[in-house]
Amino acid sequence: MPFLKNVRTPCSIKSNNYPFTIPALAQGLNIDFTSNVTFFVGENGSGKSTILEAIAKRCGFNPSGGSRNHIYQSPEPESDLSAVIKLSWMPKITTGFFMRAESFFNFATYLDQLAEDDPNIFKAYGGKSLHQQSHGESFLSLFTNRFNKGIYILDEPEAALSPQRQLSFMALIHSLESCGKAQFLIATHSPILLCYPNAIIYSLDNNFRKVGYQETEHYKLTKEFLESPDRFLRYLFSN
Repeated sequence: MPFLKNVRTPCSIKSNNYPFTIPALAQGLNIDFTSNVTFFVGENGSGKSTILEAIAKRCGFNPSGGSRNHIYQSPEPESDLSAVIKLSWMPKITTGFFMRAESFFNFATYLDQLAEDDPNIFKAYGGKSLHQQSHGESFLSLFTNRFNKGIYILDEPEAALSPQRQLSFMALIHSLESCGKAQFLIATHSPILLCYPNAIIYSLDNNFRKVGYQETEHYKLTKEFLESPDRFLRYLFSN
């Protein structure tokens, strides 16, 4: 069963400030976690990353990426959402990691700076600097070497992963969550990751709601495109 059981905010937040102007957040949140794997989907700007960042900050993780032990400055602004959300745990855990694809470069640079004083720091990341690995290799090095027991909050982890490596990542998720060692909260656009068995999917498009895999636009559009790419291309290029 998941460690984190619920995330909630006041029923409605009367504010004209971002991120409370996002439709999915305007009426407040009350998210139940009944699976060890939960996905958040929606168009860019729908609030997926904002929700994950706020949860990560409340967990004590660096909001730019990392765990409780990773302390470095980031130029990225933090939203006010973390100040109003409440987390319900059973049991409460403090281990885990927050990974956001867009700031992964900054995290890798931070590790290089730590390695100047302690070269052994890379032992926990595949034995060498993440900057000395391809983008996909560095992501998998993080996943396979640092993920063990805890809560893992991931913002678009597929960004650097080929379809084959997305399947490898799913196998890693299964190896950890199926024995109750880990819980995953993932924002994604990947129809491959979204098909993970027994995962819960929350859509932030047209307000916040739970959806089935085949109800997601990611599944429907990908399926339709693969079945008839010529039809899509004719439409796209008709102008």
